[in-house]
Amino acid sequence: MNFKRRQFLVLGGLAGLGFSFLGKLLQTSPAESADTQLSNAVPELATPTEPPLFRFVSVADTGTGTKSQYAVAEAMSRYHEKNPYNLVILAGDNIYNYGEIEKIEAVFERPYQDLLKKGVKFRACLGNHDIRTENGDPQVKYAGFNMPSRYYTFRHDSIQFFALDTNGNADWKNQMVWLEEELSRSDAPWKVVFGHHQIYSAGVYGMNEPFIKLFTPLFQKYKVQLYINGHEHSYERTRSINGTTYMITGGGAGTRPVGRSDFTEYSASRLSFAAYDVYRDRILISAIGTDNLVFDRGVISL
Repeated sequence: MNFKRRQFLVLGGLAGLGFSFLGKLLQTSPAESADTQLSNAVPELATPTEPPLFRFVSVADTGTGTKSQYAVAEAMSRYHEKNPYNLVILAGDNIYNYGEIEKIEAVFERPYQDLLKKGVKFRACLGNHDIRTENGDPQVKYAGFNMPSRYYTFRHDSIQFFALDTNGNADWKNQMVWLEEELSRSDAPWKVVFGHHQIYSAGVYGMNEPFIKLFTPLFQKYKVQLYINGHEHSYERTRSINGTTYMITGGGAGTRPVGRSDFTEYSASRLSFAAYDVYRDRILISAIGTDNLVFDRGVISL
């Protein structure tokens, strides 16, 4: 599919995707609604006896400065005490409501101060709220978000990450050329892409058909095993769809309803974050709530 067709699919659908929700209010109550599953039993997974090669966590839609954000941040710190990690994927909407960088202390530096003092690095991408002030440029320049540009790649041992700008005004032509080139030259066994907007979702915004047509052929061709996003203020883990698992970890400061679809393995309207233990042949996923308990587990096999 040539880029002109891709561009049409994206830009034709992004107006509704990127801007139709601006009037929706962010819920920031620390109270968590019940999971959508009939049972709260957490699946038991066979855990390798050796330590993981690498561990990271993801969270999104965080930047409120509310008690809910602090509750999730505290749970992230508590998890770090027993399960050390040195990377947080921050999947957009880092500063509500308009991406004002002057709020950075209240919505980032104070909530995550314990992790930052321990040397944990945050790697961010831009959400729809982030681009409302100077198109998000101040956040790209902010050292704490470790964004060399609006889209970028970095690698940790056997895992390579690809950060995207999924907003409607993104530089889609150059970004898509860049993404395919970077994916094609990567020899990393594990490939993880992250951006703010959903692709597969049973939440408020639902299925993102333009993105399904744009991204999933590349993911399948270049064996991307994991896509991480926010935008939906909930947690959702899909089954493997043509080799890719789609993770929504947007419960970083507030929640919205989420349902189930035929591609959903687990979904919950909960304040939470996700942790990923990377091994040679698998990634073990754990979803952790503000009660510091794991409420979902999953596995991605290489």
